[in-house]
Amino acid sequence: MEILDSLVIGAGQAGLSASYHLSRRGIDHVVLDANRAPGGAWRHRWDSLTMADVHGVASLPDAEPPSGSGRANEVVPAYFAAYERSKDLPVVRPVRVDRVESVDGLLVTHAGERTWTSRTLVNATGTWTQPHLPSYPGIADFAGEQWHTQDYPGADHFRGRRTLVVGGGASAVQLLGEIALVTDVLWATRRPPVWRTDEFTPEAGHDAVALVEERVRRGLPPASVVSVTGLMLRPQEEAARRLGVYDRRLPMFTRIEPNGVRWADGRFERVDAIVWATGFRPAITHLAPLHLRGPAGGVQLDRHGTTAVADPRVQLTGYGPSASTIGANRAGRAAARGVATWLAAHPSEVLGAPADEAG
Repeated sequence: MEILDSLVIGAGQAGLSASYHLSRRGIDHVVLDANRAPGGAWRHRWDSLTMADVHGVASLPDAEPPSGSGRANEVVPAYFAAYERSKDLPVVRPVRVDRVESVDGLLVTHAGERTWTSRTLVNATGTWTQPHLPSYPGIADFAGEQWHTQDYPGADHFRGRRTLVVGGGASAVQLLGEIALVTDVLWATRRPPVWRTDEFTPEAGHDAVALVEERVRRGLPPASVVSVTGLMLRPQEEAARRLGVYDRRLPMFTRIEPNGVRWADGRFERVDAIVWATGFRPAITHLAPLHLRGPAGGVQLDRHGTTAVADPRVQLTGYGPSASTIGANRAGRAAARGVATWLAAHPSEVLGAPADEAG
């Protein structure tokens, strides 16, 4: 049985960064990716999302940032593919991981009938595969269409359909800016949106990441980075602003009816479609057998922001502060350092000693 020093799950930005730094340290590992081709979640973004819309994508380690002004779901996957080739990263795909278990002091990763055994694990599965859909009274009775950001079909699909966009994050702002130009649109959020009026500098981004890191250090479920950065309108959303699209409807609707929504004051609003821009949750259900979650509901991470306190063999990237491109590269480097630290502290396991002899 081959025992790897480490195994990385996920080949998005955080996973590729971790693999690069593991390779530099000479740590034997493979990267398992569920997609059939490179690109991570970027492969699945909506067609109208361009490189101008994503505020730039942080470059991968030892590589120039991606160039081009085309569709993000084409430019970024091509960039990732070239990076995998140039750095000779050991990516295996498509492999969809079912679960990870601890067996005799080793970590066993299951994907259908295939298994990999490793001493450490870097989980870089992000959030894209776990869209969050809130539960509202009457949601199942709605006769119109319902979409989530994950499967958004593009603005033209909603032409002629009165559309309600639900959510208070950057995706909601972007989708509103598109849909408002082709049809009547409404916006609903649970909390008033927080707008950012000053320039979003790299320093501001690092400060935002630090606030999210503080939550995971306390074992709380991670908040999104945008929840602490605030929202900004880009030039391409100015036309929608002039239409009054970003005048949020207050208060939030209380129930969904077959042909629309009922507001808290009793008023009924007809809508033909609902777009849930309500975010995502960490894709970590396959780690459940490791019992990483604490009593506060989140996975507590150490002060470096990647090592699971409940099991230091496990590094989490693409979780909490590194779920955005701002923190992904730093998390990959920290995860590789965490793996190296654990391996150095457990030399008997590295040499393949039986679990009962491990120090």
